[in-house]
Amino acid sequence: MRSLFSVLGAQVRKGLFEVQYGTALTVRAFGAVFSGGAVRRRDIIEQMDVLGAGSLGIVALTGLFAGMAMGMQFSIELGVFGAKDYLGRMVTVSIIREMGPVLTALMVAGRVCSGIASELGGMKIGRQVDALRVMGIDPVSKLVMPRIVAVLVMLPILTIIADTLAILGGWGVGTTVGHLSFDTYWASVDRGLTVQNLLGGVIKPMVFGVIIGAVGCTSGLLSAGGARGVGRATTEAVVKASILILIANFVVGYVVIKALGWA
Repeated sequence: MRSLFSVLGAQVRKGLFEVQYGTALTVRAFGAVFSGGAVRRRDIIEQMDVLGAGSLGIVALTGLFAGMAMGMQFSIELGVFGAKDYLGRMVTVSIIREMGPVLTALMVAGRVCSGIASELGGMKIGRQVDALRVMGIDPVSKLVMPRIVAVLVMLPILTIIADTLAILGGWGVGTTVGHLSFDTYWASVDRGLTVQNLLGGVIKPMVFGVIIGAVGCTSGLLSAGGARGVGRATTEAVVKASILILIANFVVGYVVIKALGWA
């Protein structure tokens, strides 16, 4: 029993240290952006291409089939109540507020977070991070800041693409399975595209982007134990980012609901 508590205590201390380290790393990264020094635009653009544009395919497929699945299920359930005319609004609101941001973030986290952790972990194990310090280059400004900023910028864009394809997927299923007309579906979609919904659907991806970038960089820079340690850090980064995304989804959703007066 004592050994069990010792293991749990060690895990808690490790978790708290990682949270503290990751928070400080994120603050320093944003400080590098707003400090007035040289912003590494080339590095940011490169990471936007690698981390953002490289995820376009998987995000597009996820959004399309998520919208098709929701369109099929909502069409069946709304048909029971004779309310199929609300299908477009139901798909739109569900996708923009919840499913679009969360699914996009989870897909990107699986691809991007592991890539960041493995890349930075390999650089740390190979002493490249120490070499940057010896040359007078801040590793946070060179390695961390471009990755966090890139995910922060690209995730909302990827989410908008996923949302658009999801709504189109819902339309395709709604007109074939639900036998809705073009005008009926898109008139219902228009009622769901409110400023409040769109604003809430953009805030979440920005928060998720910071989480993905911060967790990936933290796991990579804290990795130890050679190639095996880097592999373990890569796996843990995806798990940690996914859990934090789900937690942040509830917290941010609650704050947005209260702030926008939905409840």
